[in-house]
Amino acid sequence: MALEFRVLGEVGALADGEALAVGHARQRLVLAALLADAGRVVPAGQLAPRVWGEHPPSRVANALQTYIARLRRVLQPHGGGIERRSGGYVLPLPDPRALDLHQFTDLVSQARTTVDDGEAAQLYERALGRWQGEALLGLDSAWADSVRHSLARQRTAAELDYADRQLRRGHPGTVLGLLAQRADEYPLDERIAAALLRALHLSGRTDEALARYQRTRTMLVDELGADPSPHLRAVHEEILAAQTPAPAPPRVWAAPVPQQLPSPPPRFAGREDELRQLDILTERHAAVPIAVLHGGGGMGKTALALHWAHRQASAFPDGRLYVDLRGFSPDGDPTAPDVALRGFLHALGVTGTAIPPGPDAQTALYRTLLAGKRVLVVLDNARDTSQITPLLPGEPRCAVVVTSRNRMTSLTTSHGATPLAVRPLPAPHARSVLIARLGADYLDTDPDAAEQLVTRCAGSPLALGILAARAAEHPGFPLAALAAELTDVSALDDGDASVAAVLSWSLRALPPQHAEVFELLGLAPGPDVSVRAAANLTGLSPNAAAAILRALERVSLLEEDAPGRYRMHDLVRLFAKTHPGLPAEARTAALARIIGYYTGTALAGNRVLHPHGVLPQGIDTGHEHPYPHPPASTAEALDWFDADHDCLLDAQRIAFAQGWHQPAWQLAWALTAYHYRRGFLHEDLAVWPVAVQAADALGTPETRVLAHRRYGLACARGARHDDALAHLAEARDLASRGEDQRVRAIIEHDLAQTWELYGDHRAALEHARRSLELFRPLGNPVWEAQAHNGVGWYLTLLGQHEQARPHCERALRLYRTANHPAVADVLDSLAHIAHHTGRHADAVEHYREALALYRESGNTYLEADTLEHLGHTHREMGDSGAARTVWQLALDLFRAQGRFAEVNSVEAALAHLDAGKSCSAP
Repeated sequence: MALEFRVLGEVGALADGEALAVGHARQRLVLAALLADAGRVVPAGQLAPRVWGEHPPSRVANALQTYIARLRRVLQPHGGGIERRSGGYVLPLPDPRALDLHQFTDLVSQARTTVDDGEAAQLYERALGRWQGEALLGLDSAWADSVRHSLARQRTAAELDYADRQLRRGHPGTVLGLLAQRADEYPLDERIAAALLRALHLSGRTDEALARYQRTRTMLVDELGADPSPHLRAVHEEILAAQTPAPAPPRVWAAPVPQQLPSPPPRFAGREDELRQLDILTERHAAVPIAVLHGGGGMGKTALALHWAHRQASAFPDGRLYVDLRGFSPDGDPTAPDVALRGFLHALGVTGTAIPPGPDAQTALYRTLLAGKRVLVVLDNARDTSQITPLLPGEPRCAVVVTSRNRMTSLTTSHGATPLAVRPLPAPHARSVLIARLGADYLDTDPDAAEQLVTRCAGSPLALGILAARAAEHPGFPLAALAAELTDVSALDDGDASVAAVLSWSLRALPPQHAEVFELLGLAPGPDVSVRAAANLTGLSPNAAAAILRALERVSLLEEDAPGRYRMHDLVRLFAKTHPGLPAEARTAALARIIGYYTGTALAGNRVLHPHGVLPQGIDTGHEHPYPHPPASTAEALDWFDADHDCLLDAQRIAFAQGWHQPAWQLAWALTAYHYRRGFLHEDLAVWPVAVQAADALGTPETRVLAHRRYGLACARGARHDDALAHLAEARDLASRGEDQRVRAIIEHDLAQTWELYGDHRAALEHARRSLELFRPLGNPVWEAQAHNGVGWYLTLLGQHEQARPHCERALRLYRTANHPAVADVLDSLAHIAHHTGRHADAVEHYREALALYRESGNTYLEADTLEHLGHTHREMGDSGAARTVWQLALDLFRAQGRFAEVNSVEAALAHLDAGKSCSAP
């Protein structure tokens, strides 16, 4: 890769993404003075004043030549240099994009000539992303101050242009913080002040905007003796004239830029040729560049991929996607491509029903989302091409890096992938790995023993890392003794012999308790384990477990891939799982403890997320695990589920395989509220079939009813209508044999939802009425309210608004009496009825109250729906400005949630609004 230079922040140079040592502040000032006119001659008579100002040293020419010579020595090994020409110096740039300032100005120029506000905003974001702090950071001279001031004004101008575009799009939340900061820095800048007023108003903070205007006006009069400019006054008058204050902004403004790469490997050494080949390969854009890093286990394929990916991160500004496909995991099947694909779609902001049901449609959506973007996709530990193909982007500016123990020949044939063999490290490179970990002085104490250690590891980076970690734990241990220990270990006769030998040797050196924990960790569900989960697995206290996990990490038997979370290399995990050190009874007991921990904590978390839900019969809240840690708040529960979701899915699989049917179905139930909150419909479709099998095996009627009912609902939401009706019919048949009328009523309610999703509102109304008939005699106001609201909703969907209103009003009274959060759902129903019966003011009032409740509970999904409905009511009232504002807010939420049908609907409504046409409400 060519040299890159930075002036928008600390002045410096990079080669292959690594910072070069360009010297102290004065030498960096010389570099900055040349970069300011990169590619053009800077006369020596101008260069010296830029560096020293009016007080140059006595021998300024010699000092300048010294600095130039030092910079040449830094740049020349990487293809750069500084040339002497006609009385001056020039720093040539073969590619203008090698300087971050040029990238910034080019992107800003493109943005200013781009008509589409959304495209322009993306260009401005890329341009402003080139700044890494104040320009010429830390450099002190009059010239540097002048340049810094000029560049700061350019930056501010670009920020204001960006703000104008975002405010025009109705996205005040993306620029509000920036504008407030700039207003504090430049309190008399009226363009900044005007933009901030608009952003505050559009964010629903109108009173604050008006107060800010008065402060700015006072300051202008006091400081400059002038009134506000016509533009600032016009913005103020526009806010005063607004009849309807804009609602507060939604919490999510845009789909996220995925940042899924695990941490880079520490102390990476060697592999220069492979890194160079990756650089060359991914620079081509005729088709999607695909590199397949193939080689045996323990060869460092993942470390190489992650080191390169982090080094090249800036080349992929639209995100980095990563998945461990677990192609050679010692427990469980490889990750299915549709599961990996849904993980990518979630990372790109698509959830719930926005994910199409079929794998081909999911792949098409994935490729659509990546179109026009530059994203790196790392597919780690793949088994075969069938795992890879659905995950390949169609955008040539993206790049894919695959790691596998297989060569993936068919991927080369079908998609033009380039295989890069990751072979054992040559002896000099292997020695460099040990030097990076242990230091050259230590190896030089006994070169022969060091050579034996290198030879015994057979070029495996994994084996070298474990060996180095073991040696680092005993810095005074002679190398010869280490070599003798390792030589005494009998190795297996397969391709992983060196790794097995080193692992066996390392295990012998562990204290007995550490060795026991190491073996138990091989059993843990999921790709990684938290300290709390490890404590329950081992029966140790959390503090003791944490200490042993850290000790195992120090000897490279574990990796801490996130704070407090540890994972094993698959070869290390296989060794731990199959090592015959612990009796089967101890292993089974440990597995039961961690399954109990995951089940109990998930049930507690589900209760926090859905506190008003009725606990099903048969739920066991007293799962055996020594160190419970129930989440204390909604945020804590969501964080825990987010971190341990993969572990929970694997725990359910393991529990069912062990014949532990109680936790197998209870884990599915415990994930219900979390999956709903996150929109993980496909994950629900994965856990409930297992729960159905577990419930059928248990034979308990109540459990079987619940499992079939929940699986039926999951199928309905996943557009599998026939499967949904079949499982709900099974649930209804089972429930009819019992005496629990509440369960029969719930099933009728579920059938109503299923027919609504299918589009048959008459069938939905029929089941809703049956649900009401069954709920009413039970005397529970919440259940009766739910049924009344269902009947009212389906009546209004059928156009029978006057018949619907009494049901919804009854539901509202019952819910308010019970202080139940479903009040918001009924308010939305009543608003819909009011809108369609011409009572628009009532509709606005109901929608706003529902919005406040949805926001208070964090339900952005229903918040978006309500905003869309509110926009139609404003439009019918002739308030186009208010309609546009709430539709823009809804549009942002729909986009962030990946709900593209709703996006199209709102965009069409906005287009009709701009054309002055009417559009009907849903």
